[in-house]
Amino acid sequence: MLSGLIPGIARELSVSVGAAASLTSAYAVGMVVGAPVMAVVGARLPRRAALGGFLAAFVVVHVVGAVTSDFSVLFGTRVVAAVVNAGFLAVALSTASSLVAPELAGRATSVLLAGVTLSCAVGVPAGALLGEWFGWRAAFWGVAGLCLPALGWVVRVSGGESPGRGGEFGVRTELRSLRRGPLRRALFMGAAVNGATFAGFSYLAVIGTEVAGLPDVSVPVLLAVFGVGAFFGVTAVGRKGDAWLRAVLGVLPLAWGGLALTGEWGGVLFGGALVLGALSFGGGSALVGRVLYVGAGEAPVLAGAFA
Repeated sequence: MLSGLIPGIARELSVSVGAAASLTSAYAVGMVVGAPVMAVVGARLPRRAALGGFLAAFVVVHVVGAVTSDFSVLFGTRVVAAVVNAGFLAVALSTASSLVAPELAGRATSVLLAGVTLSCAVGVPAGALLGEWFGWRAAFWGVAGLCLPALGWVVRVSGGESPGRGGEFGVRTELRSLRRGPLRRALFMGAAVNGATFAGFSYLAVIGTEVAGLPDVSVPVLLAVFGVGAFFGVTAVGRKGDAWLRAVLGVLPLAWGGLALTGEWGGVLFGGALVLGALSFGGGSALVGRVLYVGAGEAPVLAGAFA
C-alpha cells in the first residue's frame, strides 16, 4: 500500500524519502519475525478466533496510523500490522493447504495469493489515488474500512469452531524439519525472490517520478500495471507450479537488471513493470506452493508461516 504514498508521507511528516521508505522495511521485518510466532499462536486457537483476532488488530493499527502525526508511532504501527498480517496469512495458508491433497498445494496457494495480487492491481493504485486527492491518511482509513466486511465474514463462517492443530503441533519437531535440505532451499529461494520483489516495488513510484520523470498522476497507473502483471503471473505460473518455476527464476534477474538499465524511459518502465509483476509474483507464488508441498508432512504450520 505504501508504494504510492511514500512521497506524501515524507513531505507531511518532515522526513526523507529514504526514511519514509523504511516503513516498508519495517513491515517486511515484522512479517518475517511475526510469521512463526503468530503461526504458533494461531495453531493453538480455533481458526475463526485466530483469523478474526488478527484481522481486528489489523484494523486497529491502521486507524492509529491514520490519526498519528508522529513518524515513530507510524513506524510502530507498520511493525504491528505486519506481525498480525503474517499471522493471518500463516493460518490461512496452512488452512488452505490442509484442505487439498499435497500435490495441489501450489494451486490452492495461487488461489489464496490471488487476493494479494488483486491488492496490487487495484488496492495500491487506489491508495495512491486517495493519497493524491485526499492525503495519505485517507488510504489508511480505506484499508481499515475495507477490512471490516472481511472481519464480519470471518466471524460468521470461517472454520466454525474447528481448533487449530493443538496437541499434534510440536514447535521443536517442526523447527528440526525446517533444517532439511529441500525445505531449506525452497525457503531461501522464496525469501530471495519475494524480498527482491517488494524491495523494488516499494520504490516503483519514486523511480517513476524522479528517474523516469513521469508526472505524479501517472503513479497509480504504473502501480496498476505492475499489479495486473502480478495477477496474471500468479494465475499462470502459480498454478503450473514447478513446471515453469525454473524458467521464471532464470529470467527474473535478467528482467530486473534490464529495468535498472532502461527504467529512465517511461515507456520501458511501464512495460518492465508489467513483465516484472508477472515474473516476480508468479515465481514467488510457485515457491510458496513448493514450501507448503515439501513441508506438508513434517512442518505444516511453520512451513506456512515462513512461506
